[in-house]
Formats: sequence, structure tokens, C-alpha cells
Amino acid sequence: MLKIILLLPLVFMLSCMNMPTPTSQITGAYTSQLAYDNFPTEKLSAEYNSLVRREKALVVAQEQRIKSSEVQAFWYGVGKGDGIEASELAVVRGELEAIRRVLEERDYFSEDSSE
Repeated sequence: MLKIILLLPLVFMLSCMNMPTPTSQITGAYTSQLAYDNFPTEKLSAEYNSLVRREKALVVAQEQRIKSSEVQAFWYGVGKGDGIEASELAVVRGELEAIRRVLEERDYFSEDSSE
């Protein structure tokens, strides 16, 4: 009986292995803004809006992966880990930051707020 009691914390710790990263902890991968410097402002704005929509879809996909991983960890003791959603979310967030830097250099955001 003592062995079972001692094994319970170990089983609990192992069930937390290989869990997906929460979306709030996924940071943007570095993307150079040089790729976007020659884009016209209208095209940059459209690309920015498209990436924002893609980011939202990836956040939902990652949250779903976390939920299904929790179920898997409950039954099998091991989660699913990060999939393509997490790495793609990091790339999208990096591209968003690069576009944001270019648009800030062009004072795009200050023009929108004065309208």
C-alpha cells in the first residue's frame, strides 16, 4: 500500500509531460522588416490584417490542441506536445511585428487615430 501512495506523485508528474505551450507564452520568431520595406502602405495594411486573422485562427487551433492534449494526458499520462500550430503561430507573430515596425516608421498608426 505504501508503494502505491509513493507512486501517485510520480504518476501525476509524468502526466504533465509533453504538454503544448500556452498561446500566451509563444513569442514571435524574428523576421526582418527588410522584406516589407518596399511594400506600398496599402499592401502592408492588407497583409497585416490577413496575418491578424491567421493569428486568431492559430490561437484557436493551439487552444484546441491544449484541450485534446489534456484529455490524452489524463488517459495515457503523456500529452501531445507542440505541433505545427505553435511554430506557425511564432512565425506569424514575428511577421506581424516586422510589419508593425515598418508601419510605425511610416507613421501609419498615428494617421489612423487622427481620422
